[in-house]
Amino acid sequence: MFILNTVALLFEIYWYILIARIIMSWVPSLQHTGFGEVIYKLTEPYLSMFRGFIPPLSLGGGYLDLSPIIAFIAFYFIRIGTLSILGWILLNIGL
Repeated sequence: MFILNTVALLFEIYWYILIARIIMSWVPSLQHTGFGEVIYKLTEPYLSMFRGFIPPLSLGGGYLDLSPIIAFIAFYFIRIGTLSILGWILLNIGL
């Protein structure tokens, strides 16, 4: 179960990194700090997949980017699926 717990922990850490990225988008100056750059590099590959096919909504003079919401929902299902499959594999090989 060590492997399963480790993978679950990595998913949880990435979940919080995604949350940090969303919060940082509300304060653009944070993105230019060392911490912000690391968060950006870790999350941009994942979030950009969703931004590519979910255009921002126009709201008067601004835009609302819904792609992070869809990315969070997808991440939830990816996490559950991955942990279920990994758990099944580990159970069947006797670990």
